Amino acid sequence: MAGTIKPRSSEELRQAVEWALNESQTLDVRGQGSKLALGRPMTCDQVLDLSGISGIVDYAPEELVVTLRAGTLMREVEALLAQRNQMLAFEPPDLGRLLGQDAGQGTLVGAVMGHLAGPRRVSAGAARDHLLGFSGVNGRGEAFKSGGKVMKNVTGYDLSKLLAGSWGTLAVLDEVSVKVLPAPDKTRTLLLLGLSDVMAVRAMCAAMGSPHDVSGAAHVGGRTALRLEGVAPSVEARLKGLRDLLADAGATTEELGTLESRAFWRDVRDVIPFSRAHDAVIWKISCPPTEGPGIVARIEVLRPAAEAFYDWSGGLVWLALPPSADADHSIVRGALGSMGGHATLVRAAADVRSGVPVFHPQPTALAALASRVKESFDPKGLFNPRRMR
Repeated sequence: MAGTIKPRSSEELRQAVEWALNESQTLDVRGQGSKLALGRPMTCDQVLDLSGISGIVDYAPEELVVTLRAGTLMREVEALLAQRNQMLAFEPPDLGRLLGQDAGQGTLVGAVMGHLAGPRRVSAGAARDHLLGFSGVNGRGEAFKSGGKVMKNVTGYDLSKLLAGSWGTLAVLDEVSVKVLPAPDKTRTLLLLGLSDVMAVRAMCAAMGSPHDVSGAAHVGGRTALRLEGVAPSVEARLKGLRDLLADAGATTEELGTLESRAFWRDVRDVIPFSRAHDAVIWKISCPPTEGPGIVARIEVLRPAAEAFYDWSGGLVWLALPPSADADHSIVRGALGSMGGHATLVRAAADVRSGVPVFHPQPTALAALASRVKESFDPKGLFNPRRMR
């Protein structure tokens, strides 16, 4: 049974990693543990619990920057920002309910390390685009900071791009600074009802390519949703323009006001439509938007019970399948063909995740590069071994 190391400061964290290095102890790195069920199951010598390194370090609303420690709950950050009518523009999702846990237990650092972003990614960018700076410890037991001390073997790398999406396999972060933005005064959502997947993606792409500044585009349960945000006069003018643009789509329309819109997009962000299907296998497919309906159609030929909904204007497909011994990974990834994209197994039983690639297999050249990056950061493989392989 693994022991637990719970540092309370950056220096204690560095000492813990240095000890693990000297003693050849592998580390299960976790903040609050809300995403343990995502990735391959791990068997580690020690749990490195970062929940003791928590709290807001600095918040400068005029500068649009907040700095926080690794174990800080995302809900605490969001509550703080709400007091000044600001927000995390990349809309990091709370996957707690999807992964069988309580909502509100995830950390912002965990969302960044998973490179997780919600519906506003199409307009505001990805998680790494909002990461301004950070500090942490590499697998050599060395403390480092972005923009300051850079590890000798990774000079020249964009550390934000490397660490975002690494799922704690390269380094342990103890502090991050992220960009925040003013929250919109008003939100309206235009709903187009009854469109097919193909027609919905066509409408979403037209809306996103228009001058109407759409901040979210999703197709869920037969409803194609287009979000507009900002000051009231601008929202109303853009909503009219969007209606005119899509008048020939052949769909009945409805509108959601600010409160209804916030609830709707929060559910899309947190994948609530599939959170209630407790036994279903859940896949996350990233692809060119116009390819999404075809991918789903190819999967449905072999798995008629498949269910899907679309975010990011069709570029993100959430897929639910009946449970199976191999999560139908060959069918799902085979459906992508040669058009690009990747599929991540987000939820499945532990024995299934042990036997199939959870993250999309990399091409040989890219896998070799990833191996060299891992060697630079964590040469002894201390951090989250096997989670991504």
